[in-house]
Amino acid sequence: MRESKAFSQSEQSAGSPVEGEPVFLVIGKLRRPHGVKGEILMDILTDFPERVRQGLMVYVGQDHSPLRIRSRRTHQKAFLIAFRGYDSLEEVGELRNQMVYVRAEDRPPLPEGEFYHHQIIGLRVVSETGVVLGKVVEILETGANDVYVVRPEQGPEILLPVIDPVILDVDLAGGEIHVHLLPGLIPGE
Repeated sequence: MRESKAFSQSEQSAGSPVEGEPVFLVIGKLRRPHGVKGEILMDILTDFPERVRQGLMVYVGQDHSPLRIRSRRTHQKAFLIAFRGYDSLEEVGELRNQMVYVRAEDRPPLPEGEFYHHQIIGLRVVSETGVVLGKVVEILETGANDVYVVRPEQGPEILLPVIDPVILDVDLAGGEIHVHLLPGLIPGE
């Protein structure tokens, strides 16, 4: 599971004091103003859109400016959002193309065995024979299952499908993912 769309390690800019655990998580991207009452179109980038509601405190832009949602309504596959203190087309237009975040500590808990993408990025991947394969640098969403992109110290990247026969254990405290390598998963082997 994820709170926000997958971003590679180099694309993450959450400003976290702890590697792999951002302070803020992306939930949307503001696009363009809509109408004359201070609404702006927001692309939804969260698995929990029901949490985006009136009164929610969000953080906008790279400086994470706190704003409270005044109203929210569905518009096609996006939301029309209005923020307190932004009552006109011109005012809300200043927020165009900004990312919308929530604090990581406010994220909802996941069921046992499910993880947010930001918890997985950066973990070391170890085979069941104890061979360190590299670190997870990206997560691809394929529809059927996610795929972990593992970058070794040398050689080509390894693509690991997130399926039970491959992913044996995720040890967040230890910073490792233990895997079983099915034939063909290691390039050239």
